[in-house]
Amino acid sequence: MGASPVLGFYLGCPVAGEKGVQPIIRGSLVARLAEGGGDWSRILALRRATFPRQSGEEEDAQDALSTHVVVEGQGDLLAYFRVMLFGWGAGLAQGYAARFYDLTPLAGYSRPIAEIGRFCLAPGGVHPDVLRLAWGAMARLVDEARAGLLVGCSSFRGADWRPHRAALALLAEAHLGPVEHLPGRKASEVVAFPAVAGPVTDRRAALAGLPPLLRTYLGMGGWVSDHAVVDRELDTLHVFTCVEVDRVPAARGASLRAVAG
Repeated sequence: MGASPVLGFYLGCPVAGEKGVQPIIRGSLVARLAEGGGDWSRILALRRATFPRQSGEEEDAQDALSTHVVVEGQGDLLAYFRVMLFGWGAGLAQGYAARFYDLTPLAGYSRPIAEIGRFCLAPGGVHPDVLRLAWGAMARLVDEARAGLLVGCSSFRGADWRPHRAALALLAEAHLGPVEHLPGRKASEVVAFPAVAGPVTDRRAALAGLPPLLRTYLGMGGWVSDHAVVDRELDTLHVFTCVEVDRVPAARGASLRAVAG
């Protein structure tokens, strides 16, 4: 495996005719790959609004490795995410999550892995169809890449773990990943659970405290790391999240693929 593990050509520069490069149009909504400086300026503005940084810098090294997907409605940018595709597990070392988690336990994974990042929605909220279209576009790209894992960092707003205790307790109780695949600790400031989170005392409150994106991943059978990372710059708390594509419930997978067409 001497070749580069980054398979950007699957998603970023696919050959002509692949479905992955074709826009998905549903009524007045369009999901497509970003193109040119105009798209990039709008993307950065949305990312800054969603993930404000103390430094003011929003671009990072992973942007050049990523395919960037936008969802628009009547010309307005409503949703965005980026995808990095790695040919096998060792490639994750070049991704965003590897800044914060030791992903050595996944290095031996032999199938392509898609890392999703910077998922954000227009301020003020969007229609549920926007989310469905974004997930449909993601499903199409993952299917075309034949990815076996979908990974990323799922963020809670607010770096203080205590307001998130109920949600963290639920993750610790019911959604930890397989021991042999759990990421190790790498970040300078982490919150270990279940020791910190404690028992689940109010399941309804715990579910309500989960970020919507993480809730969606868990609904697809996803699992999380056994610790959270504190990001003071973004004022967030995040967990490594992994969805094993082959274990996504059949009905959920069929629904996403129906949107993708």
